[in-house]
Amino acid sequence: MSGARRAAPPAPPVWPGASTPLGARFRVGPDGVAGTNFALWAAGAEGVRLCLFDERGRETQAPLTELTHEIWHGFVPGVMPGQRYGYRVEGRWDPWTGARWNPAKLLLDPYARAVDGEFRLPPEVYGHVRDWPEQHVADTVRDDRDSAPFVPKGVVVHDDDDWSDDRRPKTPWADSVIYELHVRGFTKSHPGVPEELRGTYAGLAHPAAVEHLVKLGVTAVELLPVHQFAHEDHLLRRGLRNHWGYNSIGYFAPHAGYAASGTTGQQVGEFKRMVRALHAAGIEVILDVVYNHTAEAGELGPTLSLKGIDNRGYYRLQHDARRYADYTGCGNTLHVVQPQVLRLITDSLRYWVTEMGVDGFRFDLAAALARSMHDVDMLSPFLAVIAQDPVLRRVKLIAEPWDIGSGGYQVGAFPPLWTEWNDRYRDTVRDFWRHALPDVREMGYRLSGSSDLYAWGGRRPYASVNFVTAHDGFTLRDLVSYERKHNEANGEDNRDGTDDNRSWNCGAEGETGDERVRALRRRQLRNLLTTLLLSTGVPMLVAGDELGRTQRGNNNAYCQDNEISWLDWSLLQDPAWRPLFDLTSRLIALRHRHPVLRRRAFFSGRAHSADGLRDLAWFTPRGAEMTEGDWYAPAATLGMYLSGRDIPGRDERGAPVLDDSFLAVLHAGERPTGFRLPGPPWAERYEVVVDTSREDQAEAPGTVHPAGTEITVPARSVLLLRAG
Repeated sequence: MSGARRAAPPAPPVWPGASTPLGARFRVGPDGVAGTNFALWAAGAEGVRLCLFDERGRETQAPLTELTHEIWHGFVPGVMPGQRYGYRVEGRWDPWTGARWNPAKLLLDPYARAVDGEFRLPPEVYGHVRDWPEQHVADTVRDDRDSAPFVPKGVVVHDDDDWSDDRRPKTPWADSVIYELHVRGFTKSHPGVPEELRGTYAGLAHPAAVEHLVKLGVTAVELLPVHQFAHEDHLLRRGLRNHWGYNSIGYFAPHAGYAASGTTGQQVGEFKRMVRALHAAGIEVILDVVYNHTAEAGELGPTLSLKGIDNRGYYRLQHDARRYADYTGCGNTLHVVQPQVLRLITDSLRYWVTEMGVDGFRFDLAAALARSMHDVDMLSPFLAVIAQDPVLRRVKLIAEPWDIGSGGYQVGAFPPLWTEWNDRYRDTVRDFWRHALPDVREMGYRLSGSSDLYAWGGRRPYASVNFVTAHDGFTLRDLVSYERKHNEANGEDNRDGTDDNRSWNCGAEGETGDERVRALRRRQLRNLLTTLLLSTGVPMLVAGDELGRTQRGNNNAYCQDNEISWLDWSLLQDPAWRPLFDLTSRLIALRHRHPVLRRRAFFSGRAHSADGLRDLAWFTPRGAEMTEGDWYAPAATLGMYLSGRDIPGRDERGAPVLDDSFLAVLHAGERPTGFRLPGPPWAERYEVVVDTSREDQAEAPGTVHPAGTEITVPARSVLLLRAG
């Protein structure tokens, strides 16, 4: 009848199926019938309904009646790859005890391999009445409106790829150079990438994008979050989006917004092809992962997945169970001590390694994952499980070693399996080059591998991931161009983002036409990059810093999906900025050639031969070895001697590792200084390899000075000299 409402399709048959593996798995079932097995952990639920959606959005519901070890499951014959689905979970609505079941809300499967559609946040997607007049109790009033039309759906994916044609680079930690990039931001404006592929996994896999990474010489890309994420309501209200992606909601699904090929499962294959292309170029893929919180926020946040499946099981709640424990600043914290939550995380990690081909992970706010019941605990279940897992203990593991909770700052404390972002390195190097250090003690530790933080428990210098900039904060160019953040475009009255930038604008705030200021800024960039790439540890660059990329002073561009965040590839052709790329690539190549710059063991500082030559020595501008008093005296100049004769360990054939020796002179003073080159046993002569006072670094300076000569070190510069 015209205008009549179409009846819902009849419920499909549901066979018992299996409780493992979790998620939706296409397979051949009983009697050779193809279909999909669905399994969902929902411990306190009273019922689970599987919801299937056709191409017109019509919903078919099928109850899962089998319950095994708190897992609801069933096999649905005839459900093929590409099928969109979700769950409705029944149970008590009692927010005072943390129970927030609401079957009116369609929930995303935590194990969904692909997600179709984008999260919007109208009132219907909230489990409570969002616009309740009394907001202080709004989260306790259940909203019974259907959310299905407003939320994305999981997609059944069939994956039989065995990766037999893939060759992982398996770069040793000591040889690694990490390049932090954003899939969309890196490729969105790349002129060599076809327009339809820009901003996507396929764009990053394109030869034009890979070529830049190869020319630069990096060994790994660290991708900002690529798990399916949602945009926050406060951003959507301001017409903005979460560009960085630290708001995960699907730990198995590649973010659909970065797919050029489609979102009903095609994103999985596209991601894999990207990984293969990078591996073929010798580049590892490390994922920045956010397992500490989800996009569902606190009690006033939306109900998208875990909150409606088993709120008390998935999240840490306060003594007042209406409220969430928040160690992340994002409203909630996953309850990692809970076995099924720990299983969710480790299953996700193994999936990305074994089935998606990635080589490692950087864990956002890792201290939140290392908390037992309340305190950070280096014997916590999460760290213990990772340490014994036969897959995960063999990949690269990087901790952001802090969270916002009490006792959350844990730099240097993670166990030997882990490396860490070393913010002590960042702060010290920034302070040295703006001439804000009282002495050079801290700088000595940071240049030589941060033994004060990591020389324990069998840890090595590569436990320190050295960085001067990261996605969060100023770009390298902005670090030398701004003393204050300029985040007005974020719409938060410039309140967001840190005020502790340790930056120096070289005499003018922001962009300027003063060529003296501009030249000084370029020199400071060369100093910072040279320091980073000569330091012992694992260097991490941020995409675009080698080009002089600016965010116009925005130090918190998480919501700027535009030219503020996208790489400006025209800088590569700009005569003012191209030399910076040339210097960076030459320094990385120098690092790859010389094992003395990427040591696998800490320096001893002791003489290993009769002539008194040590593996590491420090010199004052007088050419004398530093005394205890020199370390505590005000100074802007530091000489570091690295002996290539005393490198511990042997090569793959068992032979001693021998290399050139180098003297690095770092001078942060505003005027030139003299520096007397140490004589024997250190060297007979010194050849200048890098001089950051020079604009053009395409070729080595090549000047040779006899030992004992007093050379002039230009103001604010680094000299690297090969000892001979």
